[in-house]
Amino acid sequence: MQICYNCNAADAPRIVSEARLPPPYKPDPAVPEILAPRNAPGLGTVDFGAVAIQFLRNAYRGIGPYEKEKPRTNLRLIANIQDPSYVLVAAKAETGITDLAQIRQKRWPVRILTAGIGGDAAGILAYFGLSRESITAAGGRVGNTAQDRENFDVAIGGGGDMTTAPEWRIWTEISQKYDLSFIQLPDDLLTKLAKEGEQERGIIPAGLYRGIERPIPTVVRTGTAVYGRADMPDDFAYLVAKAMDEHQDLLQWRHLNFSYNVHTVWKGYEVPLHPGAARYYKEKGYLK
Repeated sequence: MQICYNCNAADAPRIVSEARLPPPYKPDPAVPEILAPRNAPGLGTVDFGAVAIQFLRNAYRGIGPYEKEKPRTNLRLIANIQDPSYVLVAAKAETGITDLAQIRQKRWPVRILTAGIGGDAAGILAYFGLSRESITAAGGRVGNTAQDRENFDVAIGGGGDMTTAPEWRIWTEISQKYDLSFIQLPDDLLTKLAKEGEQERGIIPAGLYRGIERPIPTVVRTGTAVYGRADMPDDFAYLVAKAMDEHQDLLQWRHLNFSYNVHTVWKGYEVPLHPGAARYYKEKGYLK
């Protein structure tokens, strides 16, 4: 099984699809080893895993990070567990930036931090007539290095609940370390991001991070997919789907905001549901 805390990010669907051996362990100082155990010697190939639904969908379709590869049509969904993420935009309060339009209007050299997964920083900047090239030409920069995390004016990206999860911890860190002003994006931009990113409109709840003092309309995505390959035995996929349902109590005691929704657990966009999992959901009446 490939799991997020022994994280291989966009490589995860490739590892499962190709039945690769477990990759080398990559220590992360922010993640205790108990959450990311080292791969033991002699392990067999990886047969199933858990990954953000967008990675699974894009790998299946051969788009995004996988656009130069063949679609991985042997991938199959077992369960889609809810796991919310929000598009976030914030500026250091000391900059006085309350609208990204100010950057172009005043031609400030601005330092942009691309923070967390998702968020479509390039698309958001483009809406305001900005790009990495134009920002660099004006004396600013766009990046996500250790230096960028200390010396930035505006942060753009995706974040979930306040946690040390590798993909989101940057928002936990910077919101605690700096006074941030969270910025609401224009309504038409949110509609565009929702459509093009195949996400949905939503609300950042007040208090999600330090500095979010009101509910803020944004774009959201949700879903951590438990998945495998088409050659997975039906009985095994059935048992995994059954176990996820019968042990929902384990989700509520995690450090991440996981939840089980009977209306969406079997949905994975174009990624087919494994027949074994489909049999379980039909028996329970979740899948009509």
